[in-house]
Amino acid sequence: MARDKKSRDPVNCIMSLGDHLEELRARVILALAGLFVAMIVCIIFGKIIIRFIEMPYVWAMGEQARLQIIAPADGFISYFQITMVAGAIVSSPWIFYQLWKFVAAGLYERERRYIYYAVPFSTGLFITGALFFVLVIAPVTLRVLVMFNKQVLGTVGIVVDSNFTFKNYVSFIAGMMLAFGIAFQTPVVIFVLTKMGLVSIETICKSRKYVMLSVFVVSAAVTPGSDMFSLFALAIPMYLLFELGIMVSRFSHRKKQLNNVSS
Repeated sequence: MARDKKSRDPVNCIMSLGDHLEELRARVILALAGLFVAMIVCIIFGKIIIRFIEMPYVWAMGEQARLQIIAPADGFISYFQITMVAGAIVSSPWIFYQLWKFVAAGLYERERRYIYYAVPFSTGLFITGALFFVLVIAPVTLRVLVMFNKQVLGTVGIVVDSNFTFKNYVSFIAGMMLAFGIAFQTPVVIFVLTKMGLVSIETICKSRKYVMLSVFVVSAAVTPGSDMFSLFALAIPMYLLFELGIMVSRFSHRKKQLNNVSS
């Protein structure tokens, strides 16, 4: 009983800087341990993972298409790069749990329940974003790029073959999977911020034009050297997820108001 009373006391809920750093260190170690275990599992099933991420390339180039390795170490490095990303996706429930637990450590008891709701939604949205890129965006992006190389450059007398290297392809797929997974966290962040009272729904709505600009800036930074289609393919879902976060927050706010009136 005394412990529960202390946890609800606003004074005792305040953590010192040293406590925050110690909590951060512990959560980072636990998250990395989970990532390491997931990477070991993904290395064992590496062949299946490579076949999966190769699907957009095959759809764009044909069944006989093969990725190329130029430098001796490219295959080794790229293999572990994609298994690391796959490990992050597999261990994402554990990683997001540690992340939100760190955030919850500095909150009051009444605010922490919103953090626990965020964990499954963060995980689901992260995995959805990564798979959305591989299964939907990547095939279209590669087809557009291949078509540009063949038809547009061909019209000006430049003859090129679209033969992608294994290293560049894996870097492109892995980076964009992470970018889409992180971008899909937008609704959860907005929901948590509004439920905790840190930002009002009205303030978020008024910032739409700034958010739209920021979305394209972030998308351009995340996809450096990539094509315009990839930029818009990331920016548009990010903004739509921003609007989804507002809709969910409004629905939750109205539901709370109705419950208060009925009670």
